[in-house]
Amino acid sequence: PATPSRSGTGSAPQGATVTDLITLSGVTAYGYHGVLASEKAEGQDFSVDLTLEVDLSRAAATDDLAHTVNYAEVAADAVAHLTGPSQDLIESVAGQIAEAVLRRPLVEAVTVTLHKPHAPVGVPFSDVTVQVRRERDVPVVIALGANLGTDPADTLVRATEQLRTTPGLRDLRLSPLFETDPVGGPEQPSYVNAVALARTSLAPWRLLAALHAIEADFGRTREIRWGARTLDLDLIQVGQPGESDEFVSTDLELSLPHPRAHERGFVLAPWHAVDDAAVLRVDDDIVPVAALLAGVGTEGVRR
Repeated sequence: PATPSRSGTGSAPQGATVTDLITLSGVTAYGYHGVLASEKAEGQDFSVDLTLEVDLSRAAATDDLAHTVNYAEVAADAVAHLTGPSQDLIESVAGQIAEAVLRRPLVEAVTVTLHKPHAPVGVPFSDVTVQVRRERDVPVVIALGANLGTDPADTLVRATEQLRTTPGLRDLRLSPLFETDPVGGPEQPSYVNAVALARTSLAPWRLLAALHAIEADFGRTREIRWGARTLDLDLIQVGQPGESDEFVSTDLELSLPHPRAHERGFVLAPWHAVDDAAVLRVDDDIVPVAALLAGVGTEGVRR
């Protein structure tokens, strides 16, 4: 039987290494992995221990299952690979289990320890284990905008530098800056907008919190919807649409992909400028950003 446990040290600083863990020990199943023909024909018992690095602060605060990881489903993932198609190497099985666990959107890293206690070693021994650790690594799209302050363009440049130094974000690319007319809300100055592409190991909610922390550093307030702001950082997309790493959410705190990105020229134009092959999920369809941009036009968006 599997023995799950959870440990937490409270909410980690935004962007810091997760210190909360979910540990699942002794998940056991019968499989047919090994190089020898006898191993593939007769099979043997395998077991696996899993340590998931997850920010548990929201779960601790809300007592809501949606804010943590269902370890029964994680155990089922492990068993599916232990009992699945025969692999020559348990290293392969451990890697497959790790990749399956990382598809859970809250998991930022996982350590998999795979035990093969009946391996045909030829000498007395008690166990053989292989241990692998894998981190989340998914593409993200972040929209930037500002229209207050003495130099909104400089604000976006400085905010981008903070994004570059945010732990858990890497390989950041910034689009050209665009001047755009405001859409909706009260009368206000024109915006400077851009889009940043990056890769992240952060779970979506932790990345959103990191973006909010940067906004706060620039004096962002949220008093008027669609009102003027010193800095706006919107999380547009997490993962690649149609791929296993895509994250789709209707959570009130974080709706992804961004529900209005497909109709906003001030997002689509800089996004297309930095990645002309980009695609965005719109309901059940995956649509090229170029096609969406052609549909909404670029009126009011100036490079």
